[in-house]
Amino acid sequence: MLDILLSLIIVIVIVMPLISKRIEQNLEIFILAVGIAAATISNIWNKDLVKMTLEHPVMISVTVLVMGILFKLFNSQIIVFINKITKKIGVRWTLALSTVMLGLVSSMITAIIASLILSEIAAVINIKRQDKIKFIVYACFAIGIGAVLTPVGEPLGAIIISKLSGAPHYAGFFYMIDMLWIYIISSNIFLAFMAYKIVKGTQDYEGHIIVNREDTSNKEIILRFVKVYAFVAGLILLGDGLKPLAYKTIAHLGGIELYWINMLSAVLDNATMAAIEIVPEMTVETLKYLIIGLIISGGIMIPGNIPNIICASKLKITSKEWVKVGFPVGMGMLVFYFLFIKFIY
Repeated sequence: MLDILLSLIIVIVIVMPLISKRIEQNLEIFILAVGIAAATISNIWNKDLVKMTLEHPVMISVTVLVMGILFKLFNSQIIVFINKITKKIGVRWTLALSTVMLGLVSSMITAIIASLILSEIAAVINIKRQDKIKFIVYACFAIGIGAVLTPVGEPLGAIIISKLSGAPHYAGFFYMIDMLWIYIISSNIFLAFMAYKIVKGTQDYEGHIIVNREDTSNKEIILRFVKVYAFVAGLILLGDGLKPLAYKTIAHLGGIELYWINMLSAVLDNATMAAIEIVPEMTVETLKYLIIGLIISGGIMIPGNIPNIICASKLKITSKEWVKVGFPVGMGMLVFYFLFIKFIY
């Protein structure tokens, strides 16, 4: 019965935001609610879980709050700077270079800072809403993938290095770079190309310039802080609540099986999944399947990555809008890199 209920929780998390407009508009509260439900069903409530749920979202949400205030204070300077860049290199190159550069530096400045910068760039550049959503999704894929290169970028990288620090891998700071550089760089270049192709033809720069924009209110900044806090807290509870099911079903699978099972990271915290799945005895090939599956799948839906959550909240992107772009791109990349690992590398 426990396995059935937890499996139902997963289905609800994937399906309900796509079919219910009310849930779609209140995704953060929904994730928090199903997280509480999962933790309750698994009967894992204790002081440590409560403490982690309350403390872990603080750094992320406070960073969002502080950066939101700074972006508000320097709103006009940011607009001038981005417009100067856009005028100099063009809209298409601005989108492409923003995608690849934020993707590659996210492992050093953290995925949180990279996604906040991305959301500002997207807010300033004046392109159609659907094109803006594509840009955000492509760039969030790049940030989520690139951030794993070092333990600094996001919790996933830190957990992997920690679990593999002993024999036989002796993973250090540059371990992920040595193992995954070809996948990270190639995927970032591909996503930058996709971003470059968003704007068709050679349109005039003036069509994409924002001389001024409506200032973000203090209420919006605080509300975004609360939403991000609730979202991250909900993901923590959801990930821990689903651990009993994960241990039974995916903890001891092989690399190929893990690759496709890890599509669940589209809705679950990939750091939690890595903590469950990774053991030091795994081969490098198995680790590649596991990690690549996690980081690509994280871009498919909004709950899959912190950058997705931050940018979707800032730009008011719905789950349906995200999946419409994220699913085909994510699936295409998953198939390509699966074949690459299996038959070429």
